[in-house]
Amino acid sequence: MAVTLKDVAELAGVSRSAVSRTYTEGASVSAKTREKVRRAADDLGYSPNALASSLTTGRTKMIGLISNNFHNPIFLQVFDLFTKNLQDRGLRPLLVNLTDETDPQASVQMLRQYSVDGVIVASSTLPESFAEAFADANMPVVHSFGRHTDSPRVNTLGIDNIEAGRLAAETLLARGYRNVGFLGGPESATSTQDRLSGFAAALRNTAATLSTSFASQYSFEAGRAEMLRLMDEPLAEAYFCGDDVLSIGVLSALQSKGLSVPQDVGIIGLNDMEMAAWDNINLTTIHNPIGRIIESSVGLVADLVQDGDLPTKARRFDCHVVDRGTLRPLP
Repeated sequence: MAVTLKDVAELAGVSRSAVSRTYTEGASVSAKTREKVRRAADDLGYSPNALASSLTTGRTKMIGLISNNFHNPIFLQVFDLFTKNLQDRGLRPLLVNLTDETDPQASVQMLRQYSVDGVIVASSTLPESFAEAFADANMPVVHSFGRHTDSPRVNTLGIDNIEAGRLAAETLLARGYRNVGFLGGPESATSTQDRLSGFAAALRNTAATLSTSFASQYSFEAGRAEMLRLMDEPLAEAYFCGDDVLSIGVLSALQSKGLSVPQDVGIIGLNDMEMAAWDNINLTTIHNPIGRIIESSVGLVADLVQDGDLPTKARRFDCHVVDRGTLRPLP
């Protein structure tokens, strides 16, 4: 038989309402009563019912965690960090898979049904309007890895992808590359658009030539397929691949055709996922401070749950080049 609140109250010699207040955040209960209840609960092995508690407090402590790119292995790291950070704050993640879906209304309806206290949209490809749909439904929302803007309608945290594109171009120019290519993710993705925009802008008014192409999604298979297609024509000297997993697919395609990296073709990625540092990959890439973004996102959504009137803001995180072995060295 499961231990009940009544059992704890009888052993502690207090009322059932005193036990309930002990486990209700912000409720008034004396330190002496709280200690008696805690001791009785420990002796009996009692744990409060989270669902029953939510009926009393009006808060479920559930946070909707939404993403749309489960093909990319970096999201194993992303979800690991998100779930740990949420659980460390006593919050419960409710994971929503939006693969191939761009209409937010189904997600809004589902998260309403579960009465989530807040929402985190973890995506660098969805437009601002997606996260805004949750704000319009009066849900506290944070867009992690979202498109940077100086006047956001929802709280947005991430790198400036335009600046990341510029950094990639400047890195290739400094290594002496003059015939360069951009191999991005889906052309409709905001991250692809901004990374290409910054990359192209930094090459303007230089001696460099630029070719562009796009993979169907941010995945190893899509990156490999796009590079194999490009190999029907002369290749660029070096490519900025808009994501590490694309870069690894490109590296695989080149090696399968007998080409060496960086001797024949240079590659620079973006994200600095754990796999990029493996000896057999050794990818030069742009570091995206994913851990810091996630920690700040969880802290912000927790604050919003407590105070929904906090001002909306966009926080931009700096990125930098991690030099490994897929570009030729500086002259």
